[in-house]
Amino acid sequence: MAAYERILLKLSGEAMAGSGNFGIDPDRVKALASEVGDIAKRGLQVGLVIGGGNIFRGIALAARNMDRVTGDHMGMLATVINSLAMQDALEHNGVATRVMSAIQMHQVCEPYIRRRAIRHLEKGRVVIFAAGTSNPYFSTDTAATLRALEIHAQVIAKATKVDGVYDKDPMKHSDAVMYEEITYTEVLSKSLGVMDATSIAMCRDNKLPIKVFNLNKAGNIMQMAMGEPIGTVIR
Repeated sequence: MAAYERILLKLSGEAMAGSGNFGIDPDRVKALASEVGDIAKRGLQVGLVIGGGNIFRGIALAARNMDRVTGDHMGMLATVINSLAMQDALEHNGVATRVMSAIQMHQVCEPYIRRRAIRHLEKGRVVIFAAGTSNPYFSTDTAATLRALEIHAQVIAKATKVDGVYDKDPMKHSDAVMYEEITYTEVLSKSLGVMDATSIAMCRDNKLPIKVFNLNKAGNIMQMAMGEPIGTVIR
């Protein structure tokens, strides 16, 4: 029995790239689609937001004199590419899926309409929200938070490459300590960096919990959906 009725799952673009951290690895996407499909087949309503960092990093190029707005728009298009790849993999796995884009591109995917998105979820379709918020200067973390609030998700499931939220970077510090639970305000005041400050503040203001867990351990998406004690809860 799933612990939630409706969730918003946030994946980084790098999750689509496998070990290469760039481009799209079909085997990796297939494995992710299998795990997402498993929870959808359990009756859980799943919204999905995927970053675009495996294809394009707007902020990095903005630092090299590219216009930030142009770079962010290119990053939004990168999320559409990832979303279409995930849709294809999910549908090959027998899971009905819709891509809804904040930037209209009718020949490719549906425009994002909140009520239609909720109806898709109620019908058991996985909904992938692409193109961020359609506005520059907002990350896909913020887009995920916005969509989660709009569709009345019960939790944001933030998939990362570490086990949860630590007091310092566990990739650099062997003595880093993981929190089982932490408040939004502590995350902000300690600059823990699990999500950007805008998204954390939005979750705090709307009392939307965040579950941070390790995507690289097979079966963790199901464990998270079942409410098992993995990762860190921010509330």
